[in-house]
Amino acid sequence: MDLMNPTPPTAIWPAELQLGEGPLWHATSQRFFFVDIHGCAVHAWTPATDRRQSWKMPQRVGWLIPRKDGDGFMAGLQSGIVRLWLEPDVRWEPVAQPHADKPEVRLNDAKADAQGRIWAGSMDNDDPSRRQGQLACLDTDGRCEVVETGIYIANGPAIAPDARWMLHTDSFLNTVYRYELGADGRLGNKTVWRVFSDAEGTPDGMTLDAEGHVWIAFWGGACIRQFTVAGECLQTIPMPALQITSIAFGGEDMRTMLVTSARTGLSEDVLALYPASGSVFTLHTGATGLPACAYGAPLAA
Repeated sequence: MDLMNPTPPTAIWPAELQLGEGPLWHATSQRFFFVDIHGCAVHAWTPATDRRQSWKMPQRVGWLIPRKDGDGFMAGLQSGIVRLWLEPDVRWEPVAQPHADKPEVRLNDAKADAQGRIWAGSMDNDDPSRRQGQLACLDTDGRCEVVETGIYIANGPAIAPDARWMLHTDSFLNTVYRYELGADGRLGNKTVWRVFSDAEGTPDGMTLDAEGHVWIAFWGGACIRQFTVAGECLQTIPMPALQITSIAFGGEDMRTMLVTSARTGLSEDVLALYPASGSVFTLHTGATGLPACAYGAPLAA
């Protein structure tokens, strides 16, 4: 197996997710986590035993990010960022509400950087054609600052391992942007990284591999694609679902890719062509991923 001969995708979760998203490899528990945004649920799959777990959430949930102290997760709910515990029972504590005055806006996608900050994007849940999304940064001391407004559908973040730059997507515009990241967490020098055609599909969630390549899921494109850091497409991997939403590497060797998808909004005719829509898949591309960054200040020695 090599980068140009990936294994075929295997469905590990049935085609039941309305809007699968937020894949995360949690090395501590050796589980993949992912969410169903519209289904208001968090799910987990343990590759070693094929154990499957699900937790109902009080609102739409877009993502989980591990904490450096290992005590629960940070999570993006419809109303804002919370600290979330799943076991032994579900409980949460509000942390920040970057769009408290806009109940129709929800958090959509987020990542932590190497400094322990969370970068969280949002969108108008009721009408994505309204430019109400924004990008917020939750610092390690709990301060939350909106750093960009006027976004339609915030998606993706992929952040360099040294936290010096970030890719972030406005899916409504089919555009991925590149930002410089300062040591103080300030964004600067926003440029267009790549614009995609409607025929290519809409760029959605993304991740980086250990070689610095960018992997992007394509909503409406029935595929994932690998790019150089400069935006050159290296390969396209077809997927058996039309609306591919996000991707994450994991497993003990960080070489298993978990791919989420959605079935929301698809007609019966389209579902007949893509009956696996709403499934979660694994595949092996030959690439090795990077561990997910966690939220919080560095732990004391």
